[in-house]
Amino acid sequence: MSEKAKLIAEMLELQKVFMAFEHKNGVTAADYYAAEDGHELFQYREKYAELADKVNALAHEEKGSHRFY
Repeated sequence: MSEKAKLIAEMLELQKVFMAFEHKNGVTAADYYAAEDGHELFQYREKYAELADKVNALAHEEKGSHRFY
């Protein structure tokens, strides 16, 4: 399995955790943006964004394109 595929699989697992929490409890802004240590969504946004950034970088590498920020 490629590194990109592994990262995508990890992103999908994070999404499953998020959706399960949302279906069971609903999600507030505090849950999403400021969940504390021990909360199921603690650092969810940060982890997901980090994985998405890595996938984006790998996709650009594969195509030989450049990211513009």
